[in-house]
Amino acid sequence: MYIIKANKISKAFGENKVLNEVSFSVAEGEIFGLIGPSGAGKTTLLNILTGQIKADSGEAFVCGLASSDPNDEFYLSMGIVFDTLGLFERLTGYDNLAIYADIYGIGKENIATALNSVGLDPNNKTKAFQYSKGMRQRLAIARAVLHKPKILFLDEPTSGLDPAAKADIHELLLDMKKDGTTIFLTTHKMDEAYKLCDRIMLINNGTAIEIDTPFNICLKYNADKKIIAILKDGSKKTFNTDEKSADEICELLKSGSIESLHSSEPSLEDVFLKIAKGGVDVNEA
Repeated sequence: MYIIKANKISKAFGENKVLNEVSFSVAEGEIFGLIGPSGAGKTTLLNILTGQIKADSGEAFVCGLASSDPNDEFYLSMGIVFDTLGLFERLTGYDNLAIYADIYGIGKENIATALNSVGLDPNNKTKAFQYSKGMRQRLAIARAVLHKPKILFLDEPTSGLDPAAKADIHELLLDMKKDGTTIFLTTHKMDEAYKLCDRIMLINNGTAIEIDTPFNICLKYNADKKIIAILKDGSKKTFNTDEKSADEICELLKSGSIESLHSSEPSLEDVFLKIAKGGVDVNEA
């Protein structure tokens, strides 16, 4: 079951073509990452999916509803957290969510559930402007899931957070996935994409370059196909993936000379940088 389906989405602003026939789907219950260089079209695609702007051509459906004709049911199906959090700074976390409970027409009992789900105390009287960055991000996510949407859209969910706060948000998102929430996120952090995402879409210049698991994408761009052995004396040996090398590696293992073995596939960051520099053609690899 696919919760998002996009077919040949194209969008231009004047002479600048931002998206070029982008097609993909997102399965229910997965974390799907959208990554690419600045200006690649990520924000435009996110705005089209959430019904904020219309595509010039192509179509997108979220929970079976057309993003080109959003209605109340469309917006109730999703929660959205963009980089501008839009919190009511002089209100507590509880009072922030109380406003949205009234907007959604849902009971106030949902507020404590949403705040507890992101690790915030419903009884905390601290005002939002006094929150740490990590707490502010948690509050924004609590607001987005208050009405129990089927899918959560996150734009750079850990931007500006320190490593500890980032790890907390990662744990939160993985817990939400376990509970069945579908998450669509954009990120510039390749370690984040690799850790969190079941699949990612790499885009550049408005074109989808790759759609696959992070592991499979890294494997695909492993041009060297080498095995690297770090020996206990601190030296390094590189082997081809052939029978002769296998015999040599076995002998080193038997002698206890090997500290660790590594394959040579690039990191997701390496692939990202290659794409960002224009080193990958859509038909490459």
